[in-house]
Amino acid sequence: MRDSRIVDFLAELADKVPAPGGGATAALHAAQAAALLGMVARYTTGEKYAAHAETVVAVIGETDTLRARALRLAEEDAAAFTAVTTAYRLPKGEERGAAIAEALAGAAEPPARVVETATRVIELCESLLPIANRNVVTDVAAAAEAARAALTTARVNVEVNLGGIRSEPVRERLNIRVAGVDAAVARAERVTAEVREEINP
Repeated sequence: MRDSRIVDFLAELADKVPAPGGGATAALHAAQAAALLGMVARYTTGEKYAAHAETVVAVIGETDTLRARALRLAEEDAAAFTAVTTAYRLPKGEERGAAIAEALAGAAEPPARVVETATRVIELCESLLPIANRNVVTDVAAAAEAARAALTTARVNVEVNLGGIRSEPVRERLNIRVAGVDAAVARAERVTAEVREEINP
């Protein structure tokens, strides 16, 4: 996936195939969010921003890490969903049921990690916004909005797997991991609102 051209990925996404799907898309939203914020941070360097250099350098490093992680999660999501479809093709019986439950638990893991990744991107948006180069401040909002899309899309992709997961502890842990999505979405909305207020005085 990381070596695909955008046009090829979109064609595959539109095709009648099990993966990639919404989970991979959520991860790519998060990757784009991290990339956008990394770009803003790189424009927030030099003598004019020397007082904030430590924060900016930290944001650059972390957004690069988050971008790579999100891209990896997109690939892991596609592989995990393929495992689900494979489990559903097994002959009916107890073994098939157990395989499906295990595959669904595995399929819920990449989007749960996307939620964590996107939440962190929003936290970094909040850190960078006050000090960012104002010429690219709208890209902080764009990053927040991409992270918001990642959050809500990933949450749906966790929730859709919960019904088939047999282990109550696994279900509970997954529910806990997506419980903060609404709060993170609200934070993203505040970032965008602040930017819009600035550019529309």
